[in-house]
Amino acid sequence: MANPRLLIVDDEANLRSMLSAALRHHGFDTTEAENGREALGRIAADRPDLVVLDVMMPDLDGFEVCRRLRTNGDHTPVLFLTARDDTEAKVRGLTLGGDDYLQKPFSLDELVARVEAVLRRTGTAATHNVHELADLTMDDDAHRVTRAGDDVALSPTEYKLLRYLLVNQGRVLSKSQILDHVWEYDFGGDGGVVETYIGYLRKKVDQVEPKLIHTIRGVGYTLRVQ
Repeated sequence: MANPRLLIVDDEANLRSMLSAALRHHGFDTTEAENGREALGRIAADRPDLVVLDVMMPDLDGFEVCRRLRTNGDHTPVLFLTARDDTEAKVRGLTLGGDDYLQKPFSLDELVARVEAVLRRTGTAATHNVHELADLTMDDDAHRVTRAGDDVALSPTEYKLLRYLLVNQGRVLSKSQILDHVWEYDFGGDGGVVETYIGYLRKKVDQVEPKLIHTIRGVGYTLRVQ
């Protein structure tokens, strides 16, 4: 199944990049736009499942982008981001057809939760709960992994490591990235635990062809079909 596609619209490049990276780590596919006019073009061309839309932008602000979408009959879900906390602004955004409203500053966990809630509420299934590559499938709802149709029994840490590789399939992940995401605390720079668990996964996941877990010497690990 394809991951939900999100369009991140914000005129602050650093924030836009950070939000995109965080959402990709949670299983979403993301594209970016730096202003309202670019956003309208990308929405028409890419048909995202949801737009994360900053309100305070020069030229076309987020409210005007949403108004134009709804006027044209486009009901793509919109999650507004704004530093404004006044009730009038919130009411205006929701009245224009926005689906939710998140005030800056916010935590990335809250953003992910709001995105998932809007997708559920608007009928866009959270298909990122199922991750696939070749004949490898991970179903987060059932907490089940299969390879070539056979169940693969994983420990909680093995599951979390495989999920991180699957969500980022095709990307090369360094040992430090894996440590930060999977173990979430510092091993003092010792990547030996990553090598050990990669070995465990290979014995359980790569017993059939094609091999999916690959070592990129001097860089890290990736999950892909060669």
